[in-house]
Amino acid sequence: MKFKQFLAVLAATVLFAVTGYLGVQSASSLNAAAMNSMEGVSGLADFFSNEVSFEFPSEPFLAELDIVGDIAPSGSAVSPYAAVPANAYDHTLYMNLVDALIDDPDNRGILLYVNSPGGTVYESDELYLKLMEYRDATQRPIYAYFTSEACSGGYYISMAANEIYANRNAWTGSIGVIMSLLNYQGLSEKIGVTSVDITAGRNKAMGSAWETLTDEQRDILQSLVDESYEQFVGIVAAGRNLDPGRVRDLADGRIYSAQQALERGLIDYIAGEEEAFDAILEKCGLASDAEIYVPDRAGVFSVMDFLWSRANLARPKSELELFRDMVSDYRNGAILYHA
Repeated sequence: MKFKQFLAVLAATVLFAVTGYLGVQSASSLNAAAMNSMEGVSGLADFFSNEVSFEFPSEPFLAELDIVGDIAPSGSAVSPYAAVPANAYDHTLYMNLVDALIDDPDNRGILLYVNSPGGTVYESDELYLKLMEYRDATQRPIYAYFTSEACSGGYYISMAANEIYANRNAWTGSIGVIMSLLNYQGLSEKIGVTSVDITAGRNKAMGSAWETLTDEQRDILQSLVDESYEQFVGIVAAGRNLDPGRVRDLADGRIYSAQQALERGLIDYIAGEEEAFDAILEKCGLASDAEIYVPDRAGVFSVMDFLWSRANLARPKSELELFRDMVSDYRNGAILYHA
């Protein structure tokens, strides 16, 4: 074991030992406090919990969902301890938020604040369907505002909106589907590393980075991509009230400027952020100074999330681990609505 790795493991061990000691001390303190105030114990338990809760305003409000960054599973979601935007996409949080909004009588609508190149097909479609459930159950409107980009999966989710506003510098569209596969056969031959797959079924190892796709396998994967593409076309046709044939003409994967999108019926208005927000609030029957609710993420990550993240950062990764991270990225082999 390298000396740096030894130090990292030692540091992690010390960290967990200290954490355990503090945990015992905290437990003792909590037991004592419980004799006097169960409310205090409950509050600390909530602090350590990963359970998401929402404290909505007690007066009419508009709720904002930030569709920012890559649309991905919650395992890839932002942590408050990571160097990523604080409003980055969080799939589980948004699914729970929309459910809660359905049952809140003071909510007057949803604003999708979009700045995303897209992401995974599953998450894009799941949030879209949840938003459509909200519309059907509440009869309340959904509006979208595009900032610098609202492409592919970001545009897909926005098809749940009654109306779409875009900044004049926004890029949107990219209506299409992509699947990317890594192949490092050439590298394996150079470094003398091979992989052996024991399979039953000639296409079981389809997409393996160690083998070249056969024509049959390429056709199989193409059929999956084509099916997702037809789903995308149908969603856009329904959301924008366009003929599917017209959508196919537009959906060649290209990106459109805000003006080009407006001319093609892909958005409704070009406006600055303040102008768009004022118009949306008015259409929801709210004053221009009404509250726009954005969920507080402070309770989403527990103290243990922080400790684990610090311990992982303390241990340097080997070259092999870095390579594994690269080839196991969620994009590799995934069907994506992504620019």
